[in-house]
Amino acid sequence: MDVADMLSKGVELMFLGMGTVFVFLAVLVFSVTKMSQFVQKYEASLPQPEIKPKPTLPAGGTNSDHIAAITAAIHQYRSRNK
Repeated sequence: MDVADMLSKGVELMFLGMGTVFVFLAVLVFSVTKMSQFVQKYEASLPQPEIKPKPTLPAGGTNSDHIAAITAAIHQYRSRNK
């Protein structure tokens, strides 16, 4: 096998690989687009979940026990990782 044959085989394999990737990506884009259209079409007929409000902090702010625990954890981390 001479150099010209090896180069032609290499170019052939390159185009085969690039073609395979291109076809895969084209199918992926097509399927995602169709799935998006399907979901948008039937989204209104789906039952909507009840959205619960996020819990709020008490009027006094953050709990002092939480602040103490966080402070102790930070102190312990910093003392171990000097």
